[in-house]
Amino acid sequence: MPLAAGAVTPPSPVVSVKPVVLEAPGRGEDLQVRVSAPTTGSELPIIVLSHGFGSSLNGYGPLADFWAAHGFVVMQPTHLDSRTVALPQEDPRIPRLWRFRVEDLKRMLDQLDVLEAAVPGLSGRLDRSRIAAAGHSFGGQTAGNLLGLRVLDPVSKKEEDLSDSRIKAGVPLATAGKGGADLTPFAAEHFPFMNPSFANMTTPALIVVGDKDDSPLSARGPEWLADPYFLSPGGKSLLTLFGAEHSLGGIAGYEVRETTDENPARVAPIQRVTWAYLRHALGIEDAGWTAARKALSESDAPMGRIESK
Repeated sequence: MPLAAGAVTPPSPVVSVKPVVLEAPGRGEDLQVRVSAPTTGSELPIIVLSHGFGSSLNGYGPLADFWAAHGFVVMQPTHLDSRTVALPQEDPRIPRLWRFRVEDLKRMLDQLDVLEAAVPGLSGRLDRSRIAAAGHSFGGQTAGNLLGLRVLDPVSKKEEDLSDSRIKAGVPLATAGKGGADLTPFAAEHFPFMNPSFANMTTPALIVVGDKDDSPLSARGPEWLADPYFLSPGGKSLLTLFGAEHSLGGIAGYEVRETTDENPARVAPIQRVTWAYLRHALGIEDAGWTAARKALSESDAPMGRIESK
């Protein structure tokens, strides 16, 4: 998707350090984090990026690399559901995986000093007033919790406010919609934490969906994944990618087996639109966001559409 000249800043070389290990009492495993940052620039905004079910800090290169090369510091945890952790099915932490994920992101925010110090040359270059949360699939729900989304905990049977005032904007990608009767029997049995409420998700966010993302977790079809946009209050935007399935053309990695709709030409607008949106939502500049919306609306063969409320 071509954007107006000057809409995207030139890329910078990136330095990436992994694993940065954060002590995590009560988690059963220390938290491993990857930090990627541009080698130049100051007052760098931060993105905490939550992976989808089974992935790890090694995933989502197409997003993390692009964001870091264009001025963000990207911090990626490995959650307990990662294939690299390989929890046995009988592990007592399984019912609370969703909650451990949220705690992982909060732990990263609590220990920004440690993460900053782990990257050579990064000291003193973070803008801690501009932090966003992003996530794909299960990671979208995790990031959404910091934005105000609430989960009906299958253990406590309660909803709890886990939002975080340090998060100023979000990008949930291919994120589950309503639970309850909207779930398939398989999803209800295996993912009982998938009962989100969006009524309090007030933090500004760009919701990203594919119009061919026919999830096996709901019988509603691709429209189910737009629930975070339509059911949440406040300023929100929705990017719908035409022809995109759950991996949205390949955002989960450059060579990821789950990607059934591999299409770098589809990943490119996701990179640029999310980058432009976050710069807009974090109060850095609006020109890129204006250019991205204009480019999609005026294209003779658009890759998607943007709507806002």
